[in-house]
This record gives sequence, C-alpha cells and structure tokens, in this order.
Amino acid sequence: MIYSDVFNFEDKLVLVTGGAGFIGSHLVETLLNLGARVRCLDNFSTGKLENILEFKQNPLFELIEGDIRDYETCLAATADCDFVSHQAALGSVPRSIENPLLTHAVNSTGFLNVIDAARKAKVKNFVYAASSSTYGSSNALPKIESEFGEPLSPYALTKLGNEKYAAVYKRTYDFNSIGLRYFNVFGPKQDINGSYAAVIPKFLQALINHQAPVINGDGSFSRDYTFIENVVQANLLALAATSDCVLNEIYNVACAAQTSLIELVNLLKHRLLNYDTTIQDLQPVFGPERAGDVPHSLASITKARNLFGYNPEYSLAQGLDITVEWYIKNLKS
Repeated sequence: MIYSDVFNFEDKLVLVTGGAGFIGSHLVETLLNLGARVRCLDNFSTGKLENILEFKQNPLFELIEGDIRDYETCLAATADCDFVSHQAALGSVPRSIENPLLTHAVNSTGFLNVIDAARKAKVKNFVYAASSSTYGSSNALPKIESEFGEPLSPYALTKLGNEKYAAVYKRTYDFNSIGLRYFNVFGPKQDINGSYAAVIPKFLQALINHQAPVINGDGSFSRDYTFIENVVQANLLALAATSDCVLNEIYNVACAAQTSLIELVNLLKHRLLNYDTTIQDLQPVFGPERAGDVPHSLASITKARNLFGYNPEYSLAQGLDITVEWYIKNLKS
C-alpha cells in the first residue's frame, strides 16, 4: 500500500506514546513520511533512543521524555493533538507475573491517564494497543473479537481492563477510541536483549551465535505471527477512521495464519543458511512451559477487513525475509 495515496495526516499533530519502542518507532517513521507532526512520549524504560535518533533533526518531530504514570505529563503531551496512538505499555506475560503491581501501574493507571488527557484535549481519534492475551482461557480458534475466556496473567487483565475503560469513556463522555488486539508482532528494531525478549529475535540471536534456541514446552504451541508493517497499516486505518460503525470497536490485527514454535525455528534456520550453513546442525532445546502462556493463537481478521479495510500485505514468510536480513546486518553477539 502506498500510504500517501490513502491517508492525509499532513500538518496534523499525532501523539505516539511509547514512540521510542519497537512498534511506536515504526509508527513515528511512517507518520513523519506522511507529513504529520509527531510528538513522541517515552520514558525509555523499554524504548530505545537509537530507535528515534534519525528523527530528532526532523522539524516535524518532537520528543517528550516522560512517564504515562504521571497525569500532568500526559496532559502536556496530549495538548493540541489531533490524534493519539497509545503504544506505551509494559509488555510480557512473565514479567507481569513476577511484578503485577508495576504492570498495573503502567498498563492500567498509565492508560487511564492517557485516555483521560486525550479526552480533555478533544483529540479526534484515540487508538490504543490491545492484546491477543485478552482471549485468555478460551480454546476456540480462530479468535473472534466478541468471544474470549478468563485472563491468564496480570498483563492480560490490564489489557482487558483498558478495553473496558475505553467503552466506559464512550458511554460516559462520548469519547471515540479504537482498540487493536495485536498478535505476536515482529520485525526490525524488536528488542533482542533481556529476559523478556520476543521469541523471534531470541531465536535469531541464539542461531546466529551458534547456540541452540530454547523452546518453552514441546514446540507444539502456535502463534499468529504478524509483521510490523501490517500493524502500521492497521494503526493508520484506525487513526483515520470516521465512520460510526468503525469507531469504538476492538479489532484483531494479525495474518490469520498459525505457526508452531518448531516450524518457526525451521523457517528461521532455512533463511539463515544463506549466511551460515553450519546453522543447519543446531537443534532446539526444550524447557518447561511458561506460566500464563496460551497454547494456541490464531486470529480471525474478518471484522477488521470488513469494517475498516485492514488487509495484511506481508505474509509471515515475507516478514521473516526482511527481519532476518535486518538482524544479520545489525545484530552483535
């Protein structure tokens, strides 16, 4: 999709919370390319300055270093904004199990601070990152927005609570929002370090360093892996939405394709063989299942496709090609 032919954000002021993070920095880049004025709010707890360094000389870019847990900071960040893209959060199911209070403070209180400040600023559209973890204990496949089970982690509960708050803000204040339930987003810039790194960069790091990738469980758990550019497309469509039938809804953002962890390792190995044939001999090591993990995840994207035209342009294979090439160029052991 050639975004400039579809979206008009020129001279609009867009706040991207968590704009120095993986997803946020990709959104910042695309919005700047579309002529938007972009304000980034980040406290750099998980975001990285290197993700936004290239934008700092752009006169359309503004950085506010601050924390969404501080309400006054949120009021300052949302002032005069046309749109808000709320990506800031403390991710990771395991981290939320280890530290539920911090997860709640960032994801729940922080969300409430941002949406309330956005309401007071009278922004046109408020788009926020929801999560596929919301589906919780439901075993139904594919995942349909209206059907979900009980949350299996504090992280999932905070994300579900955000959706409920957004609905209350519509009923109480007539404030419009759209929630995007992301399914296992991956791509360039995704953080490879730390205990909570996403599975694709963790596997890549291990394989490139000639180490056996560690799989939690027997490798049969499956996910709907979603390339970052598909997520960018969904966010732009949501920010630009004007129809009442599109606003104030929750949408799955995924590829509607299911891949097991064993299959994922093999897909990565196949691509890395172009750079290092010895990787073929590496075999995964199987560890214990992680608490709070959902065994299988597969999204229905019918609602997003039909209501606001979401159409993922990148398959898993295409996304992995781009991602592997980026990590080969940028990864240091």
